[in-house]
Amino acid sequence: MSTDELVSKTAQFSLSDNFLFVDETAGSDDTGCGTQCSPYQTPVAAVTLIVSMPEEKQLSFKIAIKKAGEAEYAEITASALKKARKSQEIAAKKAKKQAEQSSKDKEQNEAREAEEQRRLDESKKVVLAEDSSLPAAQLIRIQDAVERRDTRVKVFGWVHRQRVQGKDMMFVVLRDGTGFLQCVMTDRLCHSFDALTLTLESAIAVYGVIREVPAGKTAPDGHELIVDYWQVVGKAPGGDDSFSNRVSEESDPSLLLQQRHLVLRGDRASSILKVRARVMRAFRDHFDGNGYFEVTPPCMVQTEVEGGSTLFEFDYYGEKAYLTQSSQLYLETCLPSMGAVYTLSESYRAEKSNTRRHLSEYTHCEAEIPFISFNDLLDTIEAMVKGVVNRVWEEPATRAMITQLNPEFKPYTEPFVRMRYEEAIKWLNDQGVKRAEDGLDFEFGDDIPEAPE
Repeated sequence: MSTDELVSKTAQFSLSDNFLFVDETAGSDDTGCGTQCSPYQTPVAAVTLIVSMPEEKQLSFKIAIKKAGEAEYAEITASALKKARKSQEIAAKKAKKQAEQSSKDKEQNEAREAEEQRRLDESKKVVLAEDSSLPAAQLIRIQDAVERRDTRVKVFGWVHRQRVQGKDMMFVVLRDGTGFLQCVMTDRLCHSFDALTLTLESAIAVYGVIREVPAGKTAPDGHELIVDYWQVVGKAPGGDDSFSNRVSEESDPSLLLQQRHLVLRGDRASSILKVRARVMRAFRDHFDGNGYFEVTPPCMVQTEVEGGSTLFEFDYYGEKAYLTQSSQLYLETCLPSMGAVYTLSESYRAEKSNTRRHLSEYTHCEAEIPFISFNDLLDTIEAMVKGVVNRVWEEPATRAMITQLNPEFKPYTEPFVRMRYEEAIKWLNDQGVKRAEDGLDFEFGDDIPEAPE
């Protein structure tokens, strides 16, 4: 309760009104004023009002209390009054201490803000310029930095992380999509207005010489760029709109999907996309290396492939058309003229589901081969899976990303197990695997779900 509120409530009483009322059940310390019509809830509130009065009026006031379950007011006992006064004194000291601390914090914040503003004002006087006496900087990508050590270079990238060390040193980890580079800025380079207001995900250009980090220190690829000049290409928002405020590891998945363009800048999401790109390339290398031709069938079709209920329909200049479910029929038409063919293209299924096996849109690897037996088909599929996995795994950079994403992953080297459908049914029953819907054994003709499979 503020001092003004206490004075206002004190003014409502005269010497003839010498009782303050407390009702433990119906009273309120927040809205009550101590009258019988509007009592307090605790004796502490009544004592707080009394001690705010002039000294000559304090002794004339008494406290009447109606305890929970009682029907009448009675004058407060001496012990209860003593306890209330003690609680009021403690609360008053605590409030005074809090007020003093609040005032101190306010002064410190104002001083800090004033100092920050002074630094910003001073920073605007710092003008950075490239030293024309230095060798011309060679523009490189971060992935080529190891080969360009001890050479003056220029690198563009986005601020992935930053750390200020004292007033004269700043570390910036730059990201350009090909790798990460630690940059060290010192003295005037970290005194400029751009340096003091630099935000995560800002695009910058840095100039300097790449040196190996000292023994015992660590940095991406074991080196760092000693910056001699830098400039902002595009500054990212700060404050409430800053990158770290828009997305974080604790963000709700629905928010992360809405901010997907920002999520992709994270280590995990970018690694997944890079591994995916390598997998796509491995598929093409495998097929091309085995004499296949790539075909790019249309995504807009006028016929179904695997059932009309799963088609996405749209208007095609007045005619019905659909997004393709599969490129199989187009590939089959190419067999007589091209032989073995394949495609890596998008397929669409209008199946609203949350399972991994029902996607509205996905990248579909399909192949068609003429004149093969069923065993030839199984051999071809096994060779493709192993070949693609091995190609990806043999790339050191890709292997490192896969290991980071899935530490337990190892390429499968043993021959794939092959069994006929009736053998699979028998194996499931022998192993005690039951149907999920009724808990009974599998029978010939049942579909085998994902888990048992």
